Amino acid sequence: MRDNLTRLDQLVGDGVFGDNLAGGVRRAVKLADERGLDGTAALAAAFLDDVGGTSGPLFGLLFQHLASAAPKVGGAPSAAALAEAAEAGFAAIHRVGGANPGDCTLVDALAPAAQSLAASARDGAAEAPLTEAAQAAIARRLGTAELRPRRGRASYVGDHALGVPDPGALAVALLFMALADVHEPATAPRLPAPGYITVP
Repeated sequence: MRDNLTRLDQLVGDGVFGDNLAGGVRRAVKLADERGLDGTAALAAAFLDDVGGTSGPLFGLLFQHLASAAPKVGGAPSAAALAEAAEAGFAAIHRVGGANPGDCTLVDALAPAAQSLAASARDGAAEAPLTEAAQAAIARRLGTAELRPRRGRASYVGDHALGVPDPGALAVALLFMALADVHEPATAPRLPAPGYITVP
């Protein structure tokens, strides 16, 4: 997946996104071991403090808010807590970077995932809110290939980015797929293989 994300980023950015993402995850694993942090809390610390580029701090903000959804005593986070965290993460990223849905950035996948979680929390009927949120993010990540980037590094290449799905949106889809895999093992197999959605 790292190589696929890197190849995509070479087409629309500086080509380091895959390496930055992988490095951040490796750093988070180390922090989790050293400090006894929960997975999302370790990711937040790693991406906020150690991952460079534009995407590092933005993903750090998202991880920071998702970490707040973790229950105090074991178990899976509730749909309501996840919805609140995803919405707060979206708001923080928008505040810092100014991106809106349609700008061809990570928020194009984050917004539908957050909306899906909010619907699950509101209806109270969804058996697999994270799996459904991941499906929403995956569906939208393909749509970013049809958008002309208006924010982020991809905006520098303009129409040359058309036809290339946004690497940040793909990473958000992968994040929700990973969360579903951890917390909803019965329904996560409905989702496509990670390598499938990151093929350039």
